[in-house]
Formats: sequence, structure tokens, C-alpha cells
Amino acid sequence: MNTSKRRPILAANWKMHKTAAETRGFLTAFLPLVDGLDGREIVIAPPFTALSAASEVLKGNKLVSLAAQNMYFEQEGAFTGEISPIMLREFGVKRVILGHSERRHVFGEGDDLIASKVRAAMENGLLPILCIGEMLEEREAGSTYEVLERQLSTGLSAIDNRGATQVVIAYEPVWAIGTGKTATPTQAQEAHIYIRSWLDSRFGPGIADQIRILYGGSVKPDNINELMALPDIDGVLVGGASLKVEGFAEIVSCQID
Repeated sequence: MNTSKRRPILAANWKMHKTAAETRGFLTAFLPLVDGLDGREIVIAPPFTALSAASEVLKGNKLVSLAAQNMYFEQEGAFTGEISPIMLREFGVKRVILGHSERRHVFGEGDDLIASKVRAAMENGLLPILCIGEMLEEREAGSTYEVLERQLSTGLSAIDNRGATQVVIAYEPVWAIGTGKTATPTQAQEAHIYIRSWLDSRFGPGIADQIRILYGGSVKPDNINELMALPDIDGVLVGGASLKVEGFAEIVSCQID
């Protein structure tokens, strides 16, 4: 079990799933199942169109917080189709997922753009969940750490020591997202050790030890306890397995010491 003092985060990324009505239904059924849990933070990231509905249901809830799946780095302007950080804050959004592999590899977002979003999130009172991770060919070529170093150094380039502890890192090997493949405990722990060592060299050990690093990639109820037992995994970012009420309730009810 994870024995660090970092409070674990169990986060749901619903991607392009659930209408506003479906979001209300999910949360209405989900909240009673997790009532009374402690020692963790639960995060729900619905689509933009369901943020208002989610915000209404979650109002006043201290265990479950609201996140957005993306945002642009400007506060307003002629950016058709984009959502600004101040628009997200209006709905009580606390966190924002940035640099998810689908944004990088499907929509072509580069490291510099993601860094601008991380900076803008912090400047506008949103807490970033910065996603990093290598593709299968990069792992097979032995360049996993090179990829992670590039994504970290650019993505966090505008973050100083004061803000670093507010950032959450999500390690998501691209080859394990939605494929049914999960990094072995050894692979996941090795990547997390590298990430924390990089954070140590960038911000110092006292700060690095406070930064939470999540694992994402085919997380399910049957592997959550094994993942959470690893000392450098401080939670999970869950995709498909977060779409069913009972399944995600089982994940967030995992054993935490």
C-alpha cells in the first residue's frame, strides 16, 4: 500500500461520453456509494457540455471535485470552439487535464502549446493535471525517459517552486490507453521513480516529495489495489472504467493506507 503522506487522487476522464442528463444520473447514483470515504480526493472530468450539470450535483461536496478535460490558454478572444480558464471557473472547476495523449497525438498539440496551457491554468486559479507518456515505438526504441524528460521540462517550464506542489503529473503510457494493456507494476513504478527523480532535480527533494504522480492506462477494479500499493503511485486517471457507476465506485474505494 502507498504509505506516503501525499493524498491520493482517483480521477475520472469521461472523454466524449455522457450528456448532461447522463451526468446527473451518474453522480446521483455515485455519490451515496462513496459517502464517508476519506484519505483521498475523487475527481470527475465530464465533457464541457456537462460541466454545469455536474457542478449543480457536486455543489458543497468536499470529497468529489470537478475537472475539465482541456482548455485554451487565452482568457477570451477570437478562438472559435475553444474554452477559456475563466469560463471553467464559472462552473466551479478546480482542476484541468492538459496534454492528454489524445490531445497530443489526435489533435496535434505540441509541448510548447501544452506549456502555455499549464501556465495559464495556474495564473487563473486552476490546478493542472499534466499528462505525459511514451508511445509504443518510443518504449521499444528505449527512449521512454527521453520522451518523459522532454514533456516534463517543456510542460513545466513556466512553473516555479511555489507553484510546483499544486501541479499533478499523470503518467499514461500511450500504448496502454484504451488497449486493455496495463503497464506491469514494475514498469509503472520505474517510470514514476524516474519522474520523481526529475522533479527532484528541477524543484528539489522537499518539493518533489509533495507532487502527486498518477498512473493512467487501462486502470480497472481488478488492478487498482496492485497499482495503489506501489510507493510512487499517488492515484490514477481512469478512462473507460470510470463510465460505469459501480465500477468507478469500486476503484475509488480501493485500499489506501
